[in-house]
Amino acid sequence: MRDIKLVEVRSELAAGTRGASLGVDALKVASLDKKSNFFSRFDPINVPDANNYLWRDNQHPYANYIDGVFEVIHNVYVAVRELRQKRKFPIILAGDHATAAGTIMGIKGAHPEKRLGVIWIDAHADLHSPYTTPSGNMHGMPLAMCLGFDNLDCRINDPLPGTVAYWEKIKAIGGRSPKILPNDLVFIGVRDTEKPENYLIQQFGIKNFSIGELREKGVSSIAQQALEHLKDCDQIYISFDVDSLDTTISLGTGTPVPGGLLVDEAIDLNTELIKDKRVCCWEIVEVNPTLDTENVMAENAFDILEATTHSLVAHF
Repeated sequence: MRDIKLVEVRSELAAGTRGASLGVDALKVASLDKKSNFFSRFDPINVPDANNYLWRDNQHPYANYIDGVFEVIHNVYVAVRELRQKRKFPIILAGDHATAAGTIMGIKGAHPEKRLGVIWIDAHADLHSPYTTPSGNMHGMPLAMCLGFDNLDCRINDPLPGTVAYWEKIKAIGGRSPKILPNDLVFIGVRDTEKPENYLIQQFGIKNFSIGELREKGVSSIAQQALEHLKDCDQIYISFDVDSLDTTISLGTGTPVPGGLLVDEAIDLNTELIKDKRVCCWEIVEVNPTLDTENVMAENAFDILEATTHSLVAHF
C-alpha cells in the first residue's frame, strides 16, 4: 500500500497568464460538484508560494520573477525531499509547471544514488533557458533546470548578470550535477515547440510519443513503450500538464494547444503508467479556472486525478 500525501502548490509566478494559483481550489470545487470524497481521504500539505512577487516590478526580462521562482522551487524541493525520505508517495497539485523542477530536485535529493526517469505529458517541451526563451515565462524552463541546459548554441537573449546568478542558483538546488539525463526523459503529446527546443530534442534524441502515434498504436502500447524506454531507471516521476488535453475539451489553461489528448485517453494513459512500481510521484498542473467560467477543465482534470489515484491504490 502506497502512503499517499497530497501536496498543494499554489504558485503562478512562472506562468504568462494569471490564475493558475486558483487551480488547486478549482479541483476541489469540481470534486464537490461530482459529490466525491477524494479530498477528505488525504491530509494535504501546502507548500508556501511566492506569488507576492507579482506585486513587485519584474527585474528579470528573460526570466520573469526568477527571484520568486527560485524561492518557490526551493520550497517544493524541501517538501518533496522530506516526503520521499519518509517513503511517502507525493501526489502534487500545482499551478504553474515551473515548480515541477522542485519536484524532480526533491525526488533526486532524497535518493541521489537512484537513477530518475521522467514522463512529461504536456503540449510543450519546457526546455528553454533565459538565453533562449521567447517569452521570459519560466514555466517553459523546468526541464532545462533539471538537465542543466543553457543551450547557448541557440542563444537569442542576453540576460542580466543578476538573472544569470539566480539561474545558476536554481540549477544547483539539491546539488550542482544534472538531476536527470536526456535519455531518461520521455515526452508524450509534446507538439508546440520552438527551434531551440527542437535543437535539444534532436541533439540528445529525446523520445517524444505524438498524439497520432498514441492513437495509432493504442494508449496501453505507448505507456509500455515509455516505461520500457526508462528500463534502466530506478524511479519514475510522471508530470501531467492539462494543456496536453485537446482544446475542444476546455480552454481552462494558460497555453492551450489544439490536437491533444481526449479525457478518456488521458485517464487510460495515467492509470496505466502509474501501475509501474518504480513510479514514486505523480503531478498535475496548469488548471486555470479564470479562463473557464464553467470550471470544465478542472472537472476533467479532477476525473483524471481521481482515476489515477484509484489505479495507484488498487495496484499496491
